[in-house]
Amino acid sequence: MTNVVVVGAQWGDEGKGRIVDWLAEKADIVVRYNGGHNAGHTLVVNGQTYKLALLPSGVVRGKLGLIGNGVALDPEALLAEIDRMAAMGIRITPELLQIAETTTLVLPVHRAVDAAQERLRAKPIGTTLRGIGPAYEDKVGRRGLRVCDLAEPELLGLKLDVLLEHHNAWFRGLGLDTFSRDQMLGDLLVMAPRILPFMRRVWEQLDNAYSSGKRTVFEGSQAVMLDVDWGSYPYVTSSTTIAAGAASGAGIAPSRLGQVLGVSKVYATRVGEGPFMSEVGGTSGDTLRQRGGEYGVNTGRPRRCGWLDTVQLRQGCKVSGINSLALTKLDVLDGFESVYVCVGYELDGKRIDYMPSTNAEQQRLQAILKRFDGWDGATRGIRSYDELPGQATALIEAIQREVGIPVSMVTTGPERDDAIVLRCPFADADDMAIRLVHASKRED
Repeated sequence: MTNVVVVGAQWGDEGKGRIVDWLAEKADIVVRYNGGHNAGHTLVVNGQTYKLALLPSGVVRGKLGLIGNGVALDPEALLAEIDRMAAMGIRITPELLQIAETTTLVLPVHRAVDAAQERLRAKPIGTTLRGIGPAYEDKVGRRGLRVCDLAEPELLGLKLDVLLEHHNAWFRGLGLDTFSRDQMLGDLLVMAPRILPFMRRVWEQLDNAYSSGKRTVFEGSQAVMLDVDWGSYPYVTSSTTIAAGAASGAGIAPSRLGQVLGVSKVYATRVGEGPFMSEVGGTSGDTLRQRGGEYGVNTGRPRRCGWLDTVQLRQGCKVSGINSLALTKLDVLDGFESVYVCVGYELDGKRIDYMPSTNAEQQRLQAILKRFDGWDGATRGIRSYDELPGQATALIEAIQREVGIPVSMVTTGPERDDAIVLRCPFADADDMAIRLVHASKRED
């Protein structure tokens, strides 16, 4: 296989960035295919922390990064991120970064719409207020601006008029300030010379890469349970987060996507509102949050924490076609006397093994938890499966049994090499020789 799609298998913040960073060493190209700068990825390389939002994680390794048409691109945020990377010694050039011509632009008006919509909701969704959802609404409404529009300044103003006529009517109806066309157009024309050199036919790049046998990693943002169709609606993002979104969001045939690697913490977190069946409070929740550094990369918001939910994880693997799992942050569980895993739900007195579609039913779910012994020793920095405490391997193998998907990687610390690789998702002959632990064999 030459391609791997990396998707979040929970509610986001699983550590996808560092998994993509690890895979990028073996890859030639890393592609972002959905979301916007509402999704942050943190990489720790030789003690240096890189916080990325729009840039594909592979750029830190000097690999070609592509931003697909499925991304919602805020040009101000992108240029600020490029400048931050330059200050850290990584120069982002058109040889390192390329952006699809048809990528949707996020504008200041979208941020204002996002904030106003959130205020108007009786129960806020908990968006990042970055304007991503309203930008996707304009895309579907066929009034959005795209990167290629920056190359036609004589038409850009006319297209901006259409977009602002729509939004300003809404603002006036609410008694809110409207937006100035001239100010926004002027800002776009100033940014255009810095953005346009990165514009390319990304679909063509990917076709050529596949034909020549190059390895590509598709880097998903957010996660399965935040997918606009398959997540805990309406507390979801506005894009397709499952593996299928890589095809439509980058311009590549679904048959060429290759392996799908799902990333999951060994516990669970969620940002914002919405159901979270295995959420825990008190000391356990606080300990998970503090040890795991569970605060939003972009917003700093504390994440809600809980135990791993294998019902949710199993369902997420099925709808996204996940072939194997990367389990992250095993070291966060060091020192817990007991560790719990959600293995089922109770709904109105009946046990079920799936997540219902309606929010009302989701709110009535009770988690059925299974206890596992914790471990005294430290797993931080361990890079061999055989060196893990027996209780830790028992937990990993139980997760494999419950979810029905093999674990291919386990991370044990923040550094890129703090990982145990049981099987590389790039399925070369040499990679296949790497030991893959199956729970059934362990039981034998």
